[in-house]
Amino acid sequence: MAVAAVLSIVWITFTFGAMILVAIAILVGALIGRYVSGELDVSGIVNAVRGRRSSS
Repeated sequence: MAVAAVLSIVWITFTFGAMILVAIAILVGALIGRYVSGELDVSGIVNAVRGRRSSS
């Protein structure tokens, strides 16, 4: 909900392009946070992008 509020305020205050940049920054920050905490399976993401099925 906080993410939606931030994006809404940025969109209203600035432009659509600024909102997209903030959304990308939020996404990158979330991915880095999950990677550092060990909750992100990078090899699983790479395999999914390549179209390989997960064994789990």
